[in-house]
Amino acid sequence: MAVDPLERDRARLLELLRTLSFERRKVVLSSGKESDFYIDCKKVALSAEGHWLIGRLLLGAIRARCPQAEGVGGLTLGADPLASAVSLTSYLWGCPMPAFIVRKEPKGHGTAAWLEGRELFEAGAEVAVVEDVVTTGAAALKAVERARAEGLGARHAFALVDRLEGGREAIEAQGCTLDALFTRKDFIP
Repeated sequence: MAVDPLERDRARLLELLRTLSFERRKVVLSSGKESDFYIDCKKVALSAEGHWLIGRLLLGAIRARCPQAEGVGGLTLGADPLASAVSLTSYLWGCPMPAFIVRKEPKGHGTAAWLEGRELFEAGAEVAVVEDVVTTGAAALKAVERARAEGLGARHAFALVDRLEGGREAIEAQGCTLDALFTRKDFIP
C-alpha cells in the first residue's frame, strides 16, 4: 500500500518539531501567560529540511483552503521563515506567491512602512497570513489588521501549531479562519 507523500512529510515535520522545538519547562510566553511547555518552531523552520517540509505542507493547506491567495506573510519574526518557505515552494511548483513581512513597528526611516513587500500586490489581493505558534492569536491578528489596512484581503490564517488556548476563537471573531498543521494534542496527549 502506497504511503501518501504529504502524510509522510507531515509525520516527519511533527517528529522534527517534537525533537528540536518542543520543551517541557516553565516559560512565560510572548502573551505574558505562563506555560509548562514551549515550542520554538524557528529551530525547525530555519533548518533546510524543516524549511522544505513547512513550505510544502503550508502551501498545500493554503491552496486547499484559500486557492485564490496571491501572497503569504505574517508578523516578523515568527512568520518570516514560514512565508519564505511557502513563497519558494510555490515558485518551484509553478504557482509563484510572493511573500510579505509585517513589521512590529513602522520602518523608522524612508517610507515608514509597516509591510515589506506590499508593492508586489495589487489592491484587494487576497493573502494568507502565517504564524508559527498560536496562543492568544495576537500576532496573527496584528498581521491580518496590517494587511487589511494596506488594502489586502486577509481572511485566512495558517499556523504550524495551535496551542488551543483561545487564539483560534480570537482570530475567528475578526472574520478570519485559522488552520493549523498541529495542535497542543500532538505534543501533549
